[in-house]
Amino acid sequence: MSRWSNPEEWERLRSGESCPICLQGKPTNIIAELDVTFLTAGEETPIKGSCALFFKRHVVELYELSLEEATAFMRDAQRASKAVHEVTGAIKMNYEIHGNTIPHLHVHLFPRYVGDAFEGQPINPRVVTTSVYAPNEFADFVSKIETRLSESGK
Repeated sequence: MSRWSNPEEWERLRSGESCPICLQGKPTNIIAELDVTFLTAGEETPIKGSCALFFKRHVVELYELSLEEATAFMRDAQRASKAVHEVTGAIKMNYEIHGNTIPHLHVHLFPRYVGDAFEGQPINPRVVTTSVYAPNEFADFVSKIETRLSESGK
């Protein structure tokens, strides 16, 4: 059953009243703060290098952004995805915006690799059975992303 099947709960989430991101003040697992977004990543992921960019203020849909906010959001997405691509050596970056579970604007960044577990199909983020990172590999990834983003400036 989806969260929007309960209209009252869905409206509380959409309004920000019970948005878990807003209630905490920001998302968890932040690895970088950009102009209008937080870049997040965690070790529990379906594919190495997966990240998500969360808009700093509560908004659900792209069309709710002002032109300036939309431009800044896309600039952050370009900057973050370029850093992930360069650090991971991915052959392709996939981008997903849903908001079905957490209606707070965010975009998932999925680097794709030859022979990855989802080759030839979309990534299923619910398929996380074991860590895709070797010991210390995730910390190294985060460090490289931080360095790459600081080098790219604003």
